[in-house]
Amino acid sequence: MKAKLKDVLYRYRHGWILSYLLIYLVWFAYLERTVTRRFHVIHMAADDYIPFLEIFVVPYFLWFAYVAIAITYFFFKDVQDYYKICFFLFVGMTVFLVISTVYPNGHYLRPRVFERDNIFVTLVKGLYMVDTPTNLFPSIHVYNSIAVHLAVMHSRQLKEKKWIRRSSGVLMVSIIASTMFLKQHSVFDVITAFIMATIMYTLVYGSELLTSRKHVYKRQYREI
Repeated sequence: MKAKLKDVLYRYRHGWILSYLLIYLVWFAYLERTVTRRFHVIHMAADDYIPFLEIFVVPYFLWFAYVAIAITYFFFKDVQDYYKICFFLFVGMTVFLVISTVYPNGHYLRPRVFERDNIFVTLVKGLYMVDTPTNLFPSIHVYNSIAVHLAVMHSRQLKEKKWIRRSSGVLMVSIIASTMFLKQHSVFDVITAFIMATIMYTLVYGSELLTSRKHVYKRQYREI
């Protein structure tokens, strides 16, 4: 029994990195309690043209499963990709925490009155009760969705799973849109999330891009 337990612990020793989530949750909870009234207001003119669409609460909540399933999949299927997605996610999440700590921020985009009354509006009301309109940029919902989709697209295990890759892309876009349609985030939060994801992409997958380009150049040279 002890031998099997040791074998399991050794086989999945890469799980240690997930302990970061405890740090993140404690830090984020602290920010949610302390950043409530005094903050820098985040707003762009484009925000005023985006309608409130409560149905997007569905992909917004699917984000939690999207990220969790991706991490779990790579945890068991590909340790190298698992470390890449964790590094991508956790570095960005740390940057977000630091920004929110040194530059408290929030917005006033949420509707004060709901024009409709349905199950989706009820879910949004519940979301608003537990999630304050503070600590916004870069949007972690957007950033993590991009990170997960990139991990899926670069996965060797999922290279031939076109339906998974396409579904991931659709879900990623839906989640990104949901952050604005639910008035959870400003366009500014989405833009900064894309900027940070672009930087992290070069750090995490830059070597793969260089390798693939070398193969292309070699093949072209041989053809010549």
